[in-house]
Amino acid sequence: MATFFGEVLSVYSRAVEEDEYDDMTRENEEDEQIRQEIEEKRRVDVLWLSHTDSGSLSCSDLIIAVGPNATGFVSAYVLSSGDWRPVAQVSLWNERSRTDGESSCVLYQQKQVLICQCSCYVAEDQLFQWTEKVLGCVQARGVSVTVLCDCAVAEYKTSDYLSGISTPFLRCLKTSTHTRAVRCPLLEPPNISWGLAAAVLTHCEVQRIPAVLYQLYSDVPHPDSLSMQAYREAVSAVLKLDQSPGTEVLKKITGVCAVQSNLYT
Repeated sequence: MATFFGEVLSVYSRAVEEDEYDDMTRENEEDEQIRQEIEEKRRVDVLWLSHTDSGSLSCSDLIIAVGPNATGFVSAYVLSSGDWRPVAQVSLWNERSRTDGESSCVLYQQKQVLICQCSCYVAEDQLFQWTEKVLGCVQARGVSVTVLCDCAVAEYKTSDYLSGISTPFLRCLKTSTHTRAVRCPLLEPPNISWGLAAAVLTHCEVQRIPAVLYQLYSDVPHPDSLSMQAYREAVSAVLKLDQSPGTEVLKKITGVCAVQSNLYT
């Protein structure tokens, strides 16, 4: 459109502007709906197995086992004896752990000790939820947390390349409020912890909950009796463990991840 003086002005159609605005609004609403559906699908929930247990549990010690050797140790050396009863299970879904509704993360209790056996993968965007939900199951006052976590020995950094160190071996990290004696050397820098174990330890540090993380370095990717045995000293500070489990129990746990086929079969 030209003005009286010949100046050209751009003209906008109100109809076009309204159409573009409607399209953008519709796209934003669809994006928000998709985001909500994803968040709902990836939500972490604690499912109580008894109505009498719903709420916060009173316990003096909470043991969290993460990884095949840690969870295998709990099954073989702890849960195989004693009157442990399942009180809750954690339900979650992600691309690597499609276990919604299955018992891949269960909480067991015996007297004043609570054990969380987590054999499923927890994604990065679910770490905060998982930590908040599981630690929210216990009364924070007076509780001490022990975390057992697996790690590949190839990820251990040292200047002398493991000179004089035999695998498997333990290293630990603890919060500033943890006053109990630790059962292995502290984790040397620049080594770090990550994933679910680190999320739990960070939460305990922020909430001033006494906690210690025992990180097992092993050269075996699957549970084996030697690696599981390395956790015994760490857990014995919290629980009185019986003698070593029977051969059948160990064979059942270590045989779960046995290679079913190879190049020649």
